Amino acid sequence: MGITEQIAIAAVSIISASAYPGIFVLMMLESMFFPVPSEAVMPFAGFLIVDGTLTWTGTIFFATLGSLVGSGISYAIGYYGGKTFITKFGKFFLLKEKHLEMSERFFTKHGQITIFAARFIPVVRHFISIPAGAGKMNFLKFCIYTVLGAGIWNAFLTFLGYKLKQNWETVMHYSHYIDTGVLVVLVVALGYYIYKIYKSLTSKKSEN
Repeated sequence: MGITEQIAIAAVSIISASAYPGIFVLMMLESMFFPVPSEAVMPFAGFLIVDGTLTWTGTIFFATLGSLVGSGISYAIGYYGGKTFITKFGKFFLLKEKHLEMSERFFTKHGQITIFAARFIPVVRHFISIPAGAGKMNFLKFCIYTVLGAGIWNAFLTFLGYKLKQNWETVMHYSHYIDTGVLVVLVVALGYYIYKIYKSLTSKKSEN
């Protein structure tokens, strides 16, 4: 079992046990540099809405509030020069320096609107607040973009979980087609990988 899968299972357990406080904490961590996947947190919250354990309003509110608080902490880290700390000790949080550098380039290239857009981009959304803080972005504008982007993303993932739970029997009925599709993708990816290795070897031989 991979680390991401273990984190996803832990996230589900936390939400099951603590409901809204669990969602708040998990989404706060997700908006920082911790490897908590929102794709595992929010769809399960949608499951619990169907069961009547949670409500739409409470789920989106606490999830987005957690995203805002986590992003604000990351913003403060960047603002007060904590980038050096992240670069040095990020490995203990499974943070790769290249991901932080990628987020910095993304922010520099596209400007402040990236605080909104990055919410829909894997990896980048975990780190984008740090370069925003380092660049001394207006904090009010930062908060507005964060709430808008995180709110939409959280609602979208929750909706997916909600619809998936409602149609669970249908999904299971066609699950073998999904399995076949995944297998085909894996075979194609493996074939492409072997082809690239073969091409690289043949090119080296021709050079020699």
